[in-house]
Formats: sequence, structure tokens, C-alpha cells
Amino acid sequence: MPTISVIIPAYNAERTILETIQSVQQQSFQDFEVIVVNDGSTDHTAQVVEAIGDDRIKLFSYPNAGLSLARNRGVQQCGGDYIAFLDADDLWTADKLALQYQALQQHPEAGVAYSWTCYMYEKNNTLEFHPCPPIRFEGNVYQKLLVGDFIYSGSNVLMRREAVETTGGFDPAMPQCADWDYWLRASVRWPFRAVPQYQILYRQSAQAMSAKVEGMKMAAQAALEKAYQTAPPELQQLKRQTLISFHQYCTGLYLNHQPTPEGLSQAQEHIWQAIQLQPQAILGRDMQRSIVKLCLRRIFPPAIANQVLQRLSQTRTIPDPRLPRSLDHAAKS
Repeated sequence: MPTISVIIPAYNAERTILETIQSVQQQSFQDFEVIVVNDGSTDHTAQVVEAIGDDRIKLFSYPNAGLSLARNRGVQQCGGDYIAFLDADDLWTADKLALQYQALQQHPEAGVAYSWTCYMYEKNNTLEFHPCPPIRFEGNVYQKLLVGDFIYSGSNVLMRREAVETTGGFDPAMPQCADWDYWLRASVRWPFRAVPQYQILYRQSAQAMSAKVEGMKMAAQAALEKAYQTAPPELQQLKRQTLISFHQYCTGLYLNHQPTPEGLSQAQEHIWQAIQLQPQAILGRDMQRSIVKLCLRRIFPPAIANQVLQRLSQTRTIPDPRLPRSLDHAAKS
């Protein structure tokens, strides 16, 4: 049996899944299997996978049931002692599995290892990487996760099989925020370890995201309410801070993916809601950036606003999909 099973749920992913699988094949840690769960694709996803010709890659096809059930079906098929999840349009750097596996080997009490994430945008045949804030929360991270999802994507973690089994399955009733719900449930029982390197390249499609903004907002709100239904009484006081994080998240959704007049009005409302909950929130770095971005988008035409924002951001345009270490320094500056 392989040491690590990599589960890739795939729905109509013919355009990206080959590159995603190649990022697994290029790992420095080679003792793995790849479980591709074809979730009722109507394109050539299955044919692309079958043509790869790698005995470590196994394809299972099912009727469409959504991302959560596809991941759960993958867990049922895998044989590794460690399990990683990877969405069919995301990428890993070549040392992702090796360093996360090493972190869990060095800390046998831990059940989950995670790394830092970069949002990845395709523009003019190049890739732009927007680094997420570097986080080093370790050990019992339940309280930190309750305030906000610092894991950022479903393509991040490596988990011991025992941790997956005790956490249970991804919740099919939460198709867009099942990740956060899952990490929360895992953190109740298992310590986390951080790998302080950018290793997860989280692909963002501007058109797809624009269509999903309202659904993502509603899903995040539902996940928040579910989280506090099970949170212990002594942590209910954190709900105010989680709501602030929720409003900041929604602000970013509208500013980045729906900068229409209506979207900007929604962003402004979420900023105001966050400040009402905690006036000091206006002093936060993320809040100040959101306010500057809102003002720029309100004042200038979209093309000029985008140029100014690109100069102000920590964006790096890189033609090679492997993330260089120089971006690590850029994110800390």
C-alpha cells in the first residue's frame, strides 16, 4: 500500500486536471497513489485521466453528487496511511507532500499538517500569485479556526488516516464551505502542524467567482451558524469576532469578484457592519486595504483602478507554475 493517498474530485475538469495531476507526479515524495473521483463529468475529464498512463493513478466514476460526496467516495477507495485532498484545478509545489509528511512524522500526536496558500490567477498566458497571510497556528487550533478559516482551501492539508476516520465525512449540505466545517471538526480531536512555506496554488477564475459570490456568501453564513451551534459555551463570545471575519470575507468577495455598482454597495455595507460590531476593526490592516480598494473603485474607471491596485498589491507575475521561494519573502514584507 502507498504511504499517501491523494484524492482529486473532478467535475468537468478537462482543462486543468492534467496539470493538477502533474503537480502530484512531480512531488519529491513519490510513495503515493492518486484517487481521481469523476463526479459525473460531461466533458472529457475521464479520458484525460485514462490517457496519463501512470499505474499510481486510479479513476473512479460516479453520478454527479457534489464536491463533498466526491471527497467522501475517494476516502472509501484509498489505501494510504495519510490522506491529502486536491481540487482538480489547483497545484502543489514539488515539496508539498514531503514537508507536510515530515511535519507529521516529527509530531506523532498531530493529525493534520497545513501549508501557506497563494491565490493563482491566469492572465495573458502567465500566472499571478496573490499570497495569503502567513499563518503559524499549531497545536489546538480550534479556537483560531472558529474565528476564521486560515487553511483557505480544500487542497491544503495532509491528514493521518485516523484523523480522517474520527472526523467523519465532508458535509454534503455545505457544498461551498464544507472545508472550514471539516477542519473545525478535525481540530476538536487533533493537533495541527504548520509548514511555513507557500505550497498551495489555489486557482481563481474571475468569471466563475463572479457568478458564485452570492452563493459563497450564503454558504459562509450557514457554516458560521453551524460552527457556533456546536461550539462550547465558553467560546460563544468569539462569535462577534467571527462575524467581523465574515464581513471582511464578504467585502473581499464583492471588491475582487463583483466590482459592479451593486457589488461595491454590498462591500460598503459589509465594511459598515464590521465596524459596527467593533469600531477598532477600522484600524486593522485588512480593513484599511478594503476601504482603500473601495474608494479607488468608486472614484476611478475600472481599468485605472485595477492598475493602481496592482501597483499597491503584493502581486507577482510568474510564468512558471512552480512557486519560487522569493514569493515567501515578498509575502512577509
